[in-house]
Amino acid sequence: MVAHVLRLRLALLAGSLRGDRVWRSALTMLAAIAVTVMVCMATLGLGSAPEATARTVIVLGGAATFLAFLLGPMLTGTPDQLDPRRFGPFGVDERRMPWTLTLAALVSIPSLVLLAVGACVVTVAVAHGVAWPAAVLSVVISVLCTALAARIGMAVSAILLPERRSRELTVLFTIPVIVIAFPFAAYFASMEWDGNVPGGVAAATSIVGYTPLAAPQAFLFHLAAGETAAAWGSGLIALTSLAALAALWAYLVRHLLTTTERPVAARERSGLGWFGPLPDNAFGAVAARSLVYWLRDRRYIVNVIVVPIAGVLTVFPLLVAGVPLSIAALVPVPLMALFFGWLPHNDVAYDSTAVWIHIASGMRGLPDRLGRLVPVLLVAVPVLAIGVSVTLAVISHWALLMPMIGLTVALLFTGFGMSSILSVVAPYAVSRPGDSPFQQPQRSSSHGSYGAAGTFLGALLFSAPTIWLFWLTIVEGGQHAPATFWVGVVTGAVVLLGGAVLGGRIFEHSGERLMEFAETT
Repeated sequence: MVAHVLRLRLALLAGSLRGDRVWRSALTMLAAIAVTVMVCMATLGLGSAPEATARTVIVLGGAATFLAFLLGPMLTGTPDQLDPRRFGPFGVDERRMPWTLTLAALVSIPSLVLLAVGACVVTVAVAHGVAWPAAVLSVVISVLCTALAARIGMAVSAILLPERRSRELTVLFTIPVIVIAFPFAAYFASMEWDGNVPGGVAAATSIVGYTPLAAPQAFLFHLAAGETAAAWGSGLIALTSLAALAALWAYLVRHLLTTTERPVAARERSGLGWFGPLPDNAFGAVAARSLVYWLRDRRYIVNVIVVPIAGVLTVFPLLVAGVPLSIAALVPVPLMALFFGWLPHNDVAYDSTAVWIHIASGMRGLPDRLGRLVPVLLVAVPVLAIGVSVTLAVISHWALLMPMIGLTVALLFTGFGMSSILSVVAPYAVSRPGDSPFQQPQRSSSHGSYGAAGTFLGALLFSAPTIWLFWLTIVEGGQHAPATFWVGVVTGAVVLLGGAVLGGRIFEHSGERLMEFAETT
């Protein structure tokens, strides 16, 4: 049975290199090799680094790798080639199947990368005075734990999540990961340790080293530092974690092989796109329709692309004018937040005659107002999260994280609130669907021109207290940071909710006027 599964695994790997996928597989292989070489070189460089630095990088890196292998299958919805249910019709031995599949899982590109990096970790540990048998044993336990974590992630994804997960649902799962992981990565990448690990990072490393995430790696450096009691603690946690993961994996395999799930009505259906993962109510319908428009209509796409470019380009005139980089670098992200909040200010006009769907169905105004903001929010949140991280990494001033978040939220959400009102009060003609996004039609009146300006001015006016507090934080110090954060978040939330409610009421009483506007422009 073991030989059969291993032959199948090798056949699957070989099959990925044949047919019309050969170029994609080759590029993926080259990218994996390049990344592996860079990681291995960086790891080997830790052999001459101080012991505290090597401990921090390897322990936190091991924890991140463990989480990536565990959560990756759940986030991406990757089909499992070694799903135990595929072997059910062959009368497999339930007791041997978990270990057979674990052995087969080691014959894969991610596992080979793990082994290569693990060999480098062994070299680093030996360079820091760890006996090579202990180093090899620790790395073997680490690789087995990580491989089992990947198998468990696959099994949990098969049991709890849709088998044929849509790309839309994957996007919704991935956005929070980008928002959370990227700032952490930028923070650690920007730190200048000068051979000394900051106290907070050292404390986090110590805590993580006593968890299943990185106990094997921590065991190595406890040995290197001569911390016998701590090494016993990490070692026992590592062995217990391996046993617990193996037991959980065996249970999941038995569950997959012996349990027939009760059929349930699934909301995720083939071909529904964004309508599948979003709520089946008025808000979800408007959000899904808006997402389809924003992702397919080049008029929307151009607007989204221009915002980050315009934000970044503002730095260069400021630098030429003599503004210090530490100040100029703070301008793009708030400006991008303001532009993102401004984007939906004429969304009704971009609907063209499709606005009749909302009006004829008797939709309430609040779901219409909030649903239209979802596409911009899904784009703005990861872009701004990355922008804030890059900005603070460039100026090396992470104390501004809270005030920067407060200012960004204030500008974005107040812009959303003003857009929710002015998109129904003062829509103006835009290029029709299919036309060039740079083509501007003639307008018979100028009453809609104040919609764009009103959104900008309203967002700046409501955000003025947050902007002032942010400036005080830069000039006077961090005592204003908490106030900047909370004033920005509360102001943005209040203006967004108030604007959506007021705009919704106006929408409910302006159906005839909006239909006339759509038909005549």
